[in-house]
Amino acid sequence: MATKPEILIVGGGVAGLALATRLGDTLGRQGQARITLIDKSFSHVWKPMLHCFAAGTAQNENDRISFMAQASSRHFEFWPGEIVALDRANRRAILGPFRATDGEVVLESRTVEYAALVLAIGSRANDFGTPGVAEHCLFIDNLVEANGFNEKFRMELLRAYAAGKPLDIAIVGGGATGTQLAAELHKALDLVALHSFGASPPQLRITLLEAGPRILPAFPEAVSTAAQRQLESIGVTVRTSAMVSGADAEGLSLKDGTRVPATLRVWAAGVKAPDVTAAFDGLSLSRSGQILVHPNLQSQDDERIFALGDCSFIATDPLPPTAQVARQQAHHLARHLPAWLHGGVAVPACVFRNKGAIVALGNYNGWGTLPGGTVFGGGFLNGLSARLGHLMLYRQHQVELYGLFRGLMSILADRIDAIVRPSVRLD
Repeated sequence: MATKPEILIVGGGVAGLALATRLGDTLGRQGQARITLIDKSFSHVWKPMLHCFAAGTAQNENDRISFMAQASSRHFEFWPGEIVALDRANRRAILGPFRATDGEVVLESRTVEYAALVLAIGSRANDFGTPGVAEHCLFIDNLVEANGFNEKFRMELLRAYAAGKPLDIAIVGGGATGTQLAAELHKALDLVALHSFGASPPQLRITLLEAGPRILPAFPEAVSTAAQRQLESIGVTVRTSAMVSGADAEGLSLKDGTRVPATLRVWAAGVKAPDVTAAFDGLSLSRSGQILVHPNLQSQDDERIFALGDCSFIATDPLPPTAQVARQQAHHLARHLPAWLHGGVAVPACVFRNKGAIVALGNYNGWGTLPGGTVFGGGFLNGLSARLGHLMLYRQHQVELYGLFRGLMSILADRIDAIVRPSVRLD
C-alpha cells in the first residue's frame, strides 16, 4: 500500500487552522493525504480577540477551539510542538522538546517528514532592539502571553484596591491591538466594579504611546481622530510622536527625555516574524524575518515549502499582517494544494481582495472602513454597527471552523454562558 503524502502545517492561527480544516475535509476525509497540524498550544483563539483575553473580558472556555477536538472531527492530526529548524534536503521539520508548565520534558525533540510544508507561524510585536523592553515589558502576541498579562493585571488591580491607589499602565503601540487593549482594560475595570469588595474601584491611569503622528495609522485620519477623542473621554492619555528609548521596572523613557511611570508596561508596537525563521535552512527572509514567497505563496527557495499569513512576505505586493489576509491565503491554498500535490499543477497567484477593516473600542465605540474608503460607525449609535461587524467576523470564523450547526450551537452556548458567568475574569 502506497504511503500517503504528508502535508505538514506549522502554526494553528487563523491561517493554519483554516487550512488544516479544509484540507482535512477533502484530502484527509478521502484518504488522499495525511494532514498534520503542529502548534505549541493545545487550543486556538482568534488573534484579533487577544486583547480581550488580556483584559479578562473573554472567557477561555468558550472562545478557545481545541486542536485535538477539531482534528478528530475534521480528518487531520494534531501534535503539540514548536518548530526549531528545517532540514530541507531531507524534507524534515525539527521540533524542539515539548515541556509541561513545570518544565518537565514530555516529548523529546522529534523530526517530522513532509511532502509539502506550510508555515503559518504568525508574527510578534517588534521591540526594534529598544533597551530593557524584552526584560521589563509584557507582550500579548499569543494566548499564553495574554493570559499571563491578565494574571498580572488582576493582581495589581487587587493591590490598588487594597491600597486605595491608582494603577498606572503604559501601552506602546497605537495600532489596533494597543488601542483596543486600552479601551478593553477600562471596560474590565467597569465590570470588576460590579463585583467590588464594597470599596470604590481604583483609578486606572492608562497611557497609550504611539511613535507616529496618529493612532490607528492603517485607518483614515477621521477614524484616528475620533478614536483618540473617545479614548481620552474615558480617561486614557494618548501621546503621539512619542518614541520609546528604553524600559525599566518603573516605567518607560521617551526619546524627548520625559518619563512615563507605569506598574505594567505592554509592548504592542511593530510586527516581525518569530526569530525561529532564521533557522529555516537558508530560506530567504525579509528585513523583519518574514519568509519571502512568490505571489502563489510558494517559498522563493523551495517549491515544497509554502508560507502564509503574517510570517510571509510578497516583495512585489506587500500585504498587511491581518486576519483577513491570512484567511484568504488559507482558502487559496486549500483550493489549489490538492492538484499541486497529486497532479503537479502549479499553484496560481493568490489575489487579495480587501473587504475593509473594523476596530472596536470595547463597548464604547467602533468604526469600520469599506474598500472604497467609506467610514461607518461612531456617531449617534455609539459605533454599534462597527462593533456588531467585529462580532460578526468572529462568529463567521467560528462557523467556518465548526460547521454551520456546531457553529450556531457554539454561539447559543456563548449567549447562555454570558447569563450565568461573570462578564469579566475574576480568578
